Amino acid sequence: MKVGPQAAKWIAKKAKAGFRGDPVGTLAFYGPDNRRATKAAVGVVDRPDVDPVDLRTWSVGSGDVRSSPRINEEIVAFLREHGVRTVAMAEGLIGCPHEEGIDYPEGGSCPHCPFWANRDRWGGAFGRSADLARSRTALASRRDQA
Repeated sequence: MKVGPQAAKWIAKKAKAGFRGDPVGTLAFYGPDNRRATKAAVGVVDRPDVDPVDLRTWSVGSGDVRSSPRINEEIVAFLREHGVRTVAMAEGLIGCPHEEGIDYPEGGSCPHCPFWANRDRWGGAFGRSADLARSRTALASRRDQA
């Protein structure tokens, strides 16, 4: 189903609506710094405490994935295909688009994205943080509020 130029608006509206039930679509943006998103990752979780049933990423070499009508339309189609009722989306970018252990060695900092080295991706401060635990806690908190 074609969404048209309203795809970005649909995504923002779904994310703002809060928890509306399962399945939940998670949307995260990554980039070389905190201004330009070069990668979007979207996962679908059927119920709490399980791994995503599907995960897809989109990337751009230049520009910003958030301003690409084609990518936004594909994200909406992906979420609708899975019958997503809730969209959980972090504000801003949450890290480097390169994957630890794949694009650079485990335990190190990405050599391509010095902005993110030793930076708390959620608060912007320097220092190591438990990012995954925080995102799961935030999602669980949203579910509890519903």
